[in-house]
Amino acid sequence: MFGFSNLDLIALAFFTLSWLGYHYVVEMGPYAVRTLNMRMNLRRARWIRESAAREVRIVDTQVMGGLQNGTAFFASTSLLAIGGTLALLNATDRAVAIFGDLPFVPVTLRSVWELKIIGLVAIFGYAFFKFAWSYRLFNYCVILLGALPPFDSKDERAMAHAVHETIEMNIAAGRHFNRGQRAFFFALAYLGWFLGPVSFIGFTGAVLVAMYRRQFASDATRVFNHPGQS
Repeated sequence: MFGFSNLDLIALAFFTLSWLGYHYVVEMGPYAVRTLNMRMNLRRARWIRESAAREVRIVDTQVMGGLQNGTAFFASTSLLAIGGTLALLNATDRAVAIFGDLPFVPVTLRSVWELKIIGLVAIFGYAFFKFAWSYRLFNYCVILLGALPPFDSKDERAMAHAVHETIEMNIAAGRHFNRGQRAFFFALAYLGWFLGPVSFIGFTGAVLVAMYRRQFASDATRVFNHPGQS
C-alpha cells in the first residue's frame, strides 16, 4: 500500500500501539498513581496550598514564570523541528540516494520517503500544539495564583475553591507539557523507520523501555520511595 511493505505496516502499527499503550499506562491505567508524573502532581497541589498560606507570593509567581519559559522553549523547538523536517522534502532525491547506499537499509521509493517525512512533521506539529496549549495554561495559572484570596482571608470556602482551581490548572498544564515531550521521544523512535521497518521496531522498543524506566524505576522516582512519602 503506497509503496510500503507488510513489515512496514506492522512496524507502524507497533509504533502507534506503543504510543497509545504508554499513554494509557502513565495517565489512566491502574499503575498511573505510581508514575513520576502523578507523584509530581501531588507536589504541585502541595505547592499551591502552601502558597495560599503565604502573605507574599512573589517566589511562587517566579517559579510559575520559569515553567512558562521552559514550555515556550519547547514550543519554539517544535517549530524549528517542523521547518527542518519540511526542508528534507526539498532534498528527497539526495536523501533517498544516500540511504540507498547504506548497507542493510532497504531501497526506499521517493513517495515512501515523502510520506515518512509528512508523518514526522505531523508528530512535531502535535508536539507544538501541546506545548503551546501548556504555555497558555501556565499563563492562566499565573492569573489564578494572583487571584488567590489573601492568606488571612476569613472566607474558607472561597479560598478552598480558588486553590482547587489553581491546582487543577497547574496539573492540566503539566499534563499537556508531558504529552508534548512524549511526542519528542517518540519522534526519535520514528526516525528508525528511515533505516527500515526492523530498525523502526527496535527504536520504538528502546524508547518505550527508556520512558517506562523514567516513570517507574528512575533515580527521580526513587526520591519518593521512602517512609513519609506518597
